[in-house]
Amino acid sequence: MNRIVVSTIGTSLLTNQINKKATDEDNWYPKLRDTAQLSLDETPQDVQEIIKTLGSRATEKLTQSKNIGVIRSASAELNGIYGLYAEDLTRGVLDIHWLVATDTAQGFATANIVQNFLQKNGLNNTNIQTPSGLSTASTEAFASGVDDLRDWINREIEPLRDQYRVYFNLVGGFKSLQGYLNTMGMFYADEIIYIFEGKDSNLITIPRLPIKIDTEQLEPHKVKLALMDTDFGISAEAAQDVPEALVFDLGNKKILSTWGKLIWDGCKVQLLSQELVQLPHIQYNDTFRADYNKIGNSKDRFNLQQELIKVSATLQASNGDTSILLSSFRYTRYQNSDQIDHFRISQSMRVSCKSVNGNLILRYYGTHNHVERSEGL
Repeated sequence: MNRIVVSTIGTSLLTNQINKKATDEDNWYPKLRDTAQLSLDETPQDVQEIIKTLGSRATEKLTQSKNIGVIRSASAELNGIYGLYAEDLTRGVLDIHWLVATDTAQGFATANIVQNFLQKNGLNNTNIQTPSGLSTASTEAFASGVDDLRDWINREIEPLRDQYRVYFNLVGGFKSLQGYLNTMGMFYADEIIYIFEGKDSNLITIPRLPIKIDTEQLEPHKVKLALMDTDFGISAEAAQDVPEALVFDLGNKKILSTWGKLIWDGCKVQLLSQELVQLPHIQYNDTFRADYNKIGNSKDRFNLQQELIKVSATLQASNGDTSILLSSFRYTRYQNSDQIDHFRISQSMRVSCKSVNGNLILRYYGTHNHVERSEGL
């Protein structure tokens, strides 16, 4: 089976090119260290020139060297990739490579050098992924970047798991990012790659562990966890009984932490594809419950409940004012009806409802024709 290889990108490829014997380069390393979290626009011009010079040296070393050992010692990222392919890159021509770089001048520079090298050596499907704002400049920036990375993995890599084995190459990259990716790899990767230090650079692979989330422990909190996974979050008071490791404090509200989102992603389909959950500002008619119980596919049940959770959170933020639903959910009133409204769950699926005292009473769910026919319209 072909592979998807996700490699974390650090900056050692640049710093390894500093001439330690040259007195005029004595301050290059501290300058790079102190500006490692800056974007290109934020990076001082003299540091940009240092990055450009070291990048040229790195490119020259990689492209002109015939010695694989020299290449592997120059780049931790390439060290891991060469180790994966037993030093024969032709074994990976059908694989997909993603280089995860920080949103910084040095991260971009290093990732571009590695990408160009791999593409010139036959690994044409090599791409750079830079999670928005990912840097280690602050806890908030780092957490936001990791969340963006997790969303990207769920969107781009998880759907391909049936066709590819997923490898996390964590030989390079910042230690803080490696720590998070190591844990995420236990959920998303078939194998995690490291390299033994030393002359032989032997490959270490850690297979995917049979991790099982204890859904019974999370069952009592599933509604709060689901609401915390929305943009609106929940109040500090409401989050008091939620396990602390799953909660991130934004001051005026609580949302899921990075670990909370990782755990929630692993169990939300199971927890939200069972019985209808009780949500703020949402009530169910028996007719709606009957339509829900007819849904045979757990994924479809989950999709419906997840949209209802978004509606609930939105109404909670607006104190029950349904006008806030107009654009996001195509919330409209049926013409010539007894104040019956409806909103979209997907392109083809609808929910009919009535708004009463800030609550939505859900009446029917199904296709446009089913809902209109059930409402007698």
